[in-house]
Amino acid sequence: MYMKANKILQKPVVKPMMALLLMCLAMTLLSDNFATSDNFFNVLRQTSVNLCISVGMTLVILTGGIDLSVGSVLALSGAVAAGLAHQGFDIASADIHVSITFWGCCLAAILVGAVMGGMNGLMVTRFRVPPFVATLGVMTIARGLTMLYTRGFPITGLGGGFEFIGTGWLLGIPMPVWIAVAIIAVFAFCMKKTRTGRYIYAIGGNERAAMFSGIRVNRVLLLVYILAGMLSAVAGILVTSRLDSAQPNAGMGYELDAIAAVVIGGASLSGGRGSILGTVVGALIIGVLNNGLVLLDVSPFWQQVIKGFVILLSVILDRYSTKSKL
Repeated sequence: MYMKANKILQKPVVKPMMALLLMCLAMTLLSDNFATSDNFFNVLRQTSVNLCISVGMTLVILTGGIDLSVGSVLALSGAVAAGLAHQGFDIASADIHVSITFWGCCLAAILVGAVMGGMNGLMVTRFRVPPFVATLGVMTIARGLTMLYTRGFPITGLGGGFEFIGTGWLLGIPMPVWIAVAIIAVFAFCMKKTRTGRYIYAIGGNERAAMFSGIRVNRVLLLVYILAGMLSAVAGILVTSRLDSAQPNAGMGYELDAIAAVVIGGASLSGGRGSILGTVVGALIIGVLNNGLVLLDVSPFWQQVIKGFVILLSVILDRYSTKSKL
């Protein structure tokens, strides 16, 4: 019995789950408004955006990389979707105005995310730029393109299906939560049951050994960064639809929450270790922490300090646990 319990406790996702339960218990005792159904769905709705980004970030970190551009890609994709929904586009040479449907806007936004993610992937694979520097450059490019596209002003009055996808409900559950659950299910299955998932773990564990094993490392890395960009675009659609507008400064700091969710969920920043389930738990911890601090009327500045300490503590615990296994 002792050996079985000890084996369960050694699983990477168990400790984050215990931390989440303890945090929920503490918030319930500290605030009467925390353990309510309205707040429960509010936490899930807010966390769904981070979950979409964090799933993509998990893939990148499992390969030993990092993606700092997800927040800016979110903003650019959301702005493109909002701009097309608001006014479509004109073909000046033929004097034609084209209106775009809701699904067309979503497809365009996801395509933008794929292109920006592809830029990250090409910089890392073809030009051998370190992921930190490559994604930092793409982050700046995407933010600049967002400002150029929006001219620094919000794009409002979207209409159509945007309002429902961001604020609607289906079977008593918010639509953003359904979308996040679908993404989690698909990628959890792919990471556990497909060859590509095994390749991602192998590259993060030892890229050179993976290459000698016949894995097309550059192709897998390019796919990973494209998927991260596409998932950031999905998050951008959710944010834009929830606010019924595209804000030029949307997504600022979202990359930090995504990295925090992945690390808190038990992934190693050196790659090769982590899981989608662990990231889900990490994102819920970040969501509960953000929600609880707001309910407790903690200053936004102190909220950043506290989240920073939580991230540092998670990394320190990860280092100690890695050393203890050696």
